[in-house]
Amino acid sequence: MVELTYNSNCNMLRIVNSIVGSMTGIYLFDSLLPYVLSTIDVSTGINLRFTSLGYYAFGGILFSLIFYFLSPTFVNSSWHLIGWVENRLKAVPTKDIALVTLALIVTLLLGYLISYPVYRIPGIGNIVAPILLVFIVYIGVRVALDRREDFTFMTTLFKRGPDSYERNSEEYKILDISAIIDGRIVDICKTGFLEGTLVVAVSVLEEIQKIADSADLLQRNRGRRGLEMLNSIQKDLYIPVWIYEDDFDEATEIGSKLIKLASAIKGKIITADCNLSRICDLQGIGALNIDELTSAVKPVVLPGEIITTSVVKDGKEPGQGIAYLDDGTMIVVENGRRSIGESVKIQVTSLLQTAAGRMIFATVK
Repeated sequence: MVELTYNSNCNMLRIVNSIVGSMTGIYLFDSLLPYVLSTIDVSTGINLRFTSLGYYAFGGILFSLIFYFLSPTFVNSSWHLIGWVENRLKAVPTKDIALVTLALIVTLLLGYLISYPVYRIPGIGNIVAPILLVFIVYIGVRVALDRREDFTFMTTLFKRGPDSYERNSEEYKILDISAIIDGRIVDICKTGFLEGTLVVAVSVLEEIQKIADSADLLQRNRGRRGLEMLNSIQKDLYIPVWIYEDDFDEATEIGSKLIKLASAIKGKIITADCNLSRICDLQGIGALNIDELTSAVKPVVLPGEIITTSVVKDGKEPGQGIAYLDDGTMIVVENGRRSIGESVKIQVTSLLQTAAGRMIFATVK
């Protein structure tokens, strides 16, 4: 969005505002001032009447000057308001906007039918009918938003081609607490491989805030790191972030809330929690595990390959040494104890994949 501000070249806007101000002044003075002056005449006995032309001229000139000098403030305020509304609407799904619009139309018609007989009641009708209309509209919109998952049929209105909804639904990536605190999500976003909108539930933000305010130093540092990661994603990366404000009160656990959220918006959960990944798989919810991604992109080392590394410490068995690849993969080097602190060539003999990661066994070449 391009931010527009008032400057000295906007004289045309001042002229237009002055014309609008003069017309407003003429209307107000012609409609209201005669009544005010006649009231003063009756109460004081002083004749303050002017000619009709005097009313028009005074009111037009006065309001024309007011609108002329307030034009810069009015224009700037209008553009700021438009920008604020535009930024707020960007974070709202199109389906929700359409749902609220439909709910407003239906509830306004229904509220009018219900409140009109009340309006006819003498004395209190003028007061009770508008209140009843606003109440009906508010309840209708809230019910529609709370049950938005029941209105999935509306997504067909926005299809651009076959299976477009299924493609667009993949754009929502819901961040778990573990993924935010882990910090690797920022590096993944920087690579450009992660597409779509990142969704952060309010319940997740509240939980991270509790961790950041914890009395335990380690927990407090983890929470603050998570908040820094979110701030970095919002400010430094060109990835839209949607703060999902509607909480699922019927669910008590954060994981259950995220699963319900993923089901409601047809998104996937990004997590570093293997247990949450398994639960998502059981319930048919897409899950992207950061640890699995890290393991998948590790360099491929094959048996018989010769690599150069440094042996850093002793192994568990006699004569063994321990080395590491650049990505942190541990290498068990047979007869490598005597080469501790040295850079040596080793030959890979076998690989072992465990739940904790991959291990490499090698011998000194």
